[in-house]
Amino acid sequence: MTRTRILGRTGRPAAPIGLGGWAIGGHFTLHGRNDGWGEVDDAQSIRALQIGLDLGANLIDTADAYGTGHSERVIGSAIKGRRDEVIIATKFGFTYDEDSRALLGIDVSPAHIDWANARSLERLGVEAIDLYQIHPGEVSEAEAEAAGEALEKLAEAGRIKAWGWSTDNAAAARRMLKFPHFAAVQQELNVFHDGAEMLALCAEAGLASLNRSPLAMGLLSGKFGPSTRLGGDDVRGAGHDWVKHFRDGAPTPEVLARLEALRDLLTSGGRTPAQGALGWILARSPHTFPIPGFKTEAQVRDNLGALEKGPLPAAVMAEIDAVLKKELQDA
Repeated sequence: MTRTRILGRTGRPAAPIGLGGWAIGGHFTLHGRNDGWGEVDDAQSIRALQIGLDLGANLIDTADAYGTGHSERVIGSAIKGRRDEVIIATKFGFTYDEDSRALLGIDVSPAHIDWANARSLERLGVEAIDLYQIHPGEVSEAEAEAAGEALEKLAEAGRIKAWGWSTDNAAAARRMLKFPHFAAVQQELNVFHDGAEMLALCAEAGLASLNRSPLAMGLLSGKFGPSTRLGGDDVRGAGHDWVKHFRDGAPTPEVLARLEALRDLLTSGGRTPAQGALGWILARSPHTFPIPGFKTEAQVRDNLGALEKGPLPAAVMAEIDAVLKKELQDA
């Protein structure tokens, strides 16, 4: 397959599959519940990131919220001496206490943007962030407008190269098109959760679509079953009401049944389930950039194997669509 895609209105080529930095941030809390993915080994995280770069991934996505800065520090260590190889995307907008590793609230004001950008540059050890993204998915129109103006000033000052928004609200994203450095959105997109309206906007306006939760919080890796139980130290077992496919740390029977119905299609062409799920996203639109998370070298190698396998063929995409439509009718 083509080894790069143009990253939206940045005009820069990037590998179609990136490296997501949420899990390597380690422990942190949101509303008093764990928002991390269990224990991490920083040395292993750094090794996995560097292997990812060796295998051709050059887009790394993170946020200052992940481990309240820890993910950015780990990435900064991993890219030392390799800055020119990497497109760094990070996010801002959650306030936090770094000592207690707790997210506290939301702030997308110009003053906070200026402060947060300076902290992220320091932790990452870089002079400019390639893609700086608003993290909260919903803010008021006035707040979004003020944030856009502040982000344009950061671009003009050379502290960021382009900016975007992690939101599933296509109408809100459309209002940002007037800003010259607005280049990308980050949307939830996976086999279980399409985002047609946002993808249409990306096609129309030439935006990149970075894809969070491309493996549905790991479910599409195929490694979880009815006996899986994740504890409260893992975001999937912590009891957040926005975690859709896990209940009390266990994958829901409905989502396991849906995965089973798709397994043969996702693993066609010698793919692993994860490679099939990422291949679905690559086939869904030429503007997509899935950013699967990882904690180990093995996960990075599995995910980036989808670069070799490429997008799912059109016939397989049509079969998957038919299976999902039938499931909806039967539900």
